[in-house]
Amino acid sequence: MIDVKGRWAFVTGAARGIGYGAAKFLAERGCNLVLQGRTKEHCAKVLEEVKALGVEAYAVEAEFSDLVQVEIMLSEIDALGVDIDIVLNNAGIQIAYRTEYLDTPAADYEASFKINTIAPMMITYHFLKQMDKRGFGRIVNTTSGIRLEPEQAGYSASKAALDKVTMDLANKYDGTDICINITDPGWCRTDLGGSHAPNAPESSLPGVVVGAFIDDRRSGRDFAAGYFHGMTLEEAVKKAETEIPVYTGSIGF
Repeated sequence: MIDVKGRWAFVTGAARGIGYGAAKFLAERGCNLVLQGRTKEHCAKVLEEVKALGVEAYAVEAEFSDLVQVEIMLSEIDALGVDIDIVLNNAGIQIAYRTEYLDTPAADYEASFKINTIAPMMITYHFLKQMDKRGFGRIVNTTSGIRLEPEQAGYSASKAALDKVTMDLANKYDGTDICINITDPGWCRTDLGGSHAPNAPESSLPGVVVGAFIDDRRSGRDFAAGYFHGMTLEEAVKKAETEIPVYTGSIGF
């Protein structure tokens, strides 16, 4: 298991929900943080809390539906002069629940793909170039377990696309010390999941962060949070490294 103390992580969607919990989890283990929200003001609470834990931290802002803002944000992070070793792409949007799913508008797909697929992949590619030079990195892209629900077509399609491009890219890095994987937090009571979701956001830990701690040079796995519920971080890392299969391109991995 790697020691994240003194390293830098970039966490998107850090102002609340799963991203907030992941940021606090990393800070408690000494990891410095760059925290993204739609505005810097949204990150004020988590920024104050992680700094109180003794780590360095910055807030950056971008509305992911505006890809120009994503580019500006990435330039701002570069200007900080820190090496981002860990990326947790948590930010996402569930655009709508369409009971009349045959009337799903094209706009659902457009917005969903910008925020849930294109923006996280822009971030992934950007930091991968730097990780390549250093020979180290951890990238965890957040997926969804939603299946067989055409009512959420824009959301589920954008997450399926993110899965595909992430896993295809991961294949190029398997066997190196740059580990690229996905995680599914499960249905949690967040702004995205809604108040009727069965799980508290805290239930996603340590599963949503385990990909930041693995040390076995394997990429292309789904670290769904439910696999690790109730485990210590050490137990979760051991399970991740020994029991979770690597994607091979076939259905069901």
